[in-house]
Amino acid sequence: MATERISPPSTGGEREMLRAYLDFHRATLAMKCDGLSDDDLRRRSMPPSALSLLGLVRHMAEVERAWFRRTISGEDVPLVWSADGDFQVAYDASASTRAEAFGAWQAEVEHSRRIEAAADSLDVTAYVPRWGEHVSLRLVMLHVIHEYARHNGHADFLREGIDGVVGA
Repeated sequence: MATERISPPSTGGEREMLRAYLDFHRATLAMKCDGLSDDDLRRRSMPPSALSLLGLVRHMAEVERAWFRRTISGEDVPLVWSADGDFQVAYDASASTRAEAFGAWQAEVEHSRRIEAAADSLDVTAYVPRWGEHVSLRLVMLHVIHEYARHNGHADFLREGIDGVVGA
C-alpha cells in the first residue's frame, strides 16, 4: 500500500500551514516504511544503536501522545510503551510488528488532530513540568514538526540501508 502525501500549500493562514506541514511530515515517515516487511522495519541502523524505522514510528507515537494528549489536553495517560516515562523504550522495536507500531501511531495522530482542531486558537497554553514553563499550541505544533523533520532524515538513511531507496 502506498502512502498518499499531499504537499503543503504555498500560502495560507498560520494554523492551516502548521496542520499541512505536520501532516506532510507524518506522511513522509509512513512513506519511508511503505513496502517493507516487519523484519526490514525492525532492522537496526548500526549496533549498538536500537534505531530502526519501526522504532521511529513507535517513538513518534510517544511524541504525539506526550505533546498533544498529555500536555495540551492535560490527559493523565502513560506513554504507550513505558509506564515510567522513558521515551527510549519506544526505540526498541525488536519484538514489534508493523500492525502494533502503526496502530498505536495512527491512533495517537488521530487524537492529536482532534485535540488541535478543538483548541480555540494556537495561543492555547499548557504547563510542561519538565521545562518548568507554559507553552502554546503553536510551539507544540512547531516542535512536533521539528521532531518529524529530524527523524525523517534518519528514516532516509535507514531506508537506503535496507533496499537502496532514496528520497521521499
